[in-house]
Amino acid sequence: MTRDDYYNMAVASGLWQSTPIYDTAPMAVSLMRFVEMVAAVEREACAKVCERKSPVKGGEVFAARIRERGATETGV
Repeated sequence: MTRDDYYNMAVASGLWQSTPIYDTAPMAVSLMRFVEMVAAVEREACAKVCERKSPVKGGEVFAARIRERGATETGV
């Protein structure tokens, strides 16, 4: 991922705002949302590598397991 990707996810999650947040509760929620977004993007990138690198040797199975892990961790 690029620096811009991380920035865009920080904005989308509410982590990056133009005004400071002094209440830590919203910041913690935004931070967790950001972490979940980054993890989902990284999991999907790993799944795609599995599919692309070893389609004959079960790459699809590994990709499916990676994607399932994300669904169980985040409840998606």
